[in-house]
Amino acid sequence: MGIEERRERERAARRAAVLDAARGLVRERGFVGTTTKQIAEECELSEATLFWYFKSKDEIFVSLLFDAIDFMARGLDEIAIAEVPAGDKLTRLWNFLAAVREEHPECFHVFAYLAYPQSTATVTDEVRAELARRSGDNFRRLADILRESQGVKNARLVADLLWGAFAGLMVLRDSRENLGAAPHPNESEMAVVFDLLSSGIAPAEKTGGS
Repeated sequence: MGIEERRERERAARRAAVLDAARGLVRERGFVGTTTKQIAEECELSEATLFWYFKSKDEIFVSLLFDAIDFMARGLDEIAIAEVPAGDKLTRLWNFLAAVREEHPECFHVFAYLAYPQSTATVTDEVRAELARRSGDNFRRLADILRESQGVKNARLVADLLWGAFAGLMVLRDSRENLGAAPHPNESEMAVVFDLLSSGIAPAEKTGGS
């Protein structure tokens, strides 16, 4: 292995370590509450050294966002090819979202931060377009699963509804918890929410539109 190749591998390993540290902090504090100083300290780096691997916090955010989108894509693909009864795929989708929220809450934190007006202010048009493309691909994956397993028309709108309901309820629960109130909907209440949503996702012949 040449010196240059070794340096590139070391740089890639260090970048991966920085992102791992950032994920852990975002999981605990949210993206807004995480600073580059905290990330550097977690990696036992100076903040100046951190900026040698990532130019800014925004670049770290974009990297985490790409990782989260790709992680979701892999999970959706596994559900799509699973050889299970069609009705079970909707349950798998909901359980997958719940598992991601429980085990990788940082994914939801970076997705939520994307709604901030300035979240992509320093991102190039090319990167912004790639983020939009990959994110759109995931919603198409979700819509395809719903269309093929549930037979619904307006599958893209149903995909938006399913994602929006879950993500919105998680924001609501976090907000209540941050205010010192009892966090809900709890797990059993989320099961009721799923029953309400799934009962409204009717087969194609019972829905209008296209």
